[in-house]
Amino acid sequence: MAKITYIEFNGTAHEIDAKNGMTVMEGAIKNMIPGIDAECGGACACATCHVYIDEKWTGIVGKPEEMEEDMLDFGFDVRENSRLSCQITVSDELDGLVVRLPEQQF
Repeated sequence: MAKITYIEFNGTAHEIDAKNGMTVMEGAIKNMIPGIDAECGGACACATCHVYIDEKWTGIVGKPEEMEEDMLDFGFDVRENSRLSCQITVSDELDGLVVRLPEQQF
């Protein structure tokens, strides 16, 4: 299990406990975190679960694979630390992860 903090664009923080094996997106949906739309349900077929990984976590979370990079092209204000939360699997290693949400999702 890992504690994950989601920070909305307006600065509101939401901390949840996420079970190992679920994705960061699933944790957000199950806990009704505003700003994660997840229109494709986690199939990496949209960019509506786009998040920014806190800089101290980028090395642990890793870089997006090619399919995810292609989908990020459809995201709003994509940055170097952008990821699709549906592609990040929760593990004990991610305990304390902080993700920030963009101003909007496409």
